[in-house]
Amino acid sequence: MNNSFGKTTRRQFIRTVCTLGSVLSLSPTLLLAKNKSVITKTIPSSGEQLPVIGMGSSRTFDVNDDHAARSNISKVLQAFFDNSGALIDSSPMYGTSEQVIGDVLKSVKNKSALFAATKVWTDGKQQGIEQMQRSMQRMGVKLFDLMQIHNLRDWEVHLDTLRSWKKEGKIRYIGITTSHGRFHEELETILEKEVFDFVQFSYNIGNRTVEERLLPLAKERGIATLINRPFQRGDLFRKTKNESLPKWAADFDCNSWGQFFLKFIVSHPAVTCVIPATSKVHHVIDNMGAGFGRLPDSKTRQRMIKTFESL
Repeated sequence: MNNSFGKTTRRQFIRTVCTLGSVLSLSPTLLLAKNKSVITKTIPSSGEQLPVIGMGSSRTFDVNDDHAARSNISKVLQAFFDNSGALIDSSPMYGTSEQVIGDVLKSVKNKSALFAATKVWTDGKQQGIEQMQRSMQRMGVKLFDLMQIHNLRDWEVHLDTLRSWKKEGKIRYIGITTSHGRFHEELETILEKEVFDFVQFSYNIGNRTVEERLLPLAKERGIATLINRPFQRGDLFRKTKNESLPKWAADFDCNSWGQFFLKFIVSHPAVTCVIPATSKVHHVIDNMGAGFGRLPDSKTRQRMIKTFESL
């Protein structure tokens, strides 16, 4: 395949990949991984390796009992695991997402690498405990790999519980999250004085505020980072619509604007994993392609920024 494909769009690229998969009698979800190594990053507090492309579930997996939508999510998760996916992130805040994930995972194959992450999002110690217990039942896990305090809500109370749960072996890692810039200053203060395994916040090529303080602080403190809103809720694609992918993107195994945005994020030294959310199979295939091959170096990252800002 010629990586210098001019006006090829994200959708056209995936259509081509799927066509090749049919011709070669291979699973199209595996073509992107062929002859390339999956990219992983180290969780500082343990040394465990984690694939850099994860899966978010905000909005996309909140489908209640819609049979067709659930069947589609099953295909999305199968493509995710077929391409060395591991971390799936959810929250009680995301409607029925936890329950849908738990139900769908029962029929998904090759899911042994599952790294289950969710959040506690309520006030009060007992309410937090009960909510986390419900999350375990809904997602069908006996032990969460990562439990996070969502949007800093009642964080001091929940942190005490999470420390006890980690000591008791009920969870493996403790995290804290926000997707709102107005909480950055408070989050920074918390990270400076408390010990966390993970922190989650927003970061993308169009919103690089966390490069100033939060990403350097996480690296300094040995905290793994999860990145949400990597496409700025679609704004990045709206900006690049009908724009040609630079030919030099092929130098770091990039075949679409989606991979361009994701590889920019995970190439930051302080980023551990990014969690794009999608309910479309062809998008998850494209997203997972960013987790294989090469990443841009620091000089290329600056070139990516200039290219994006010039559009």
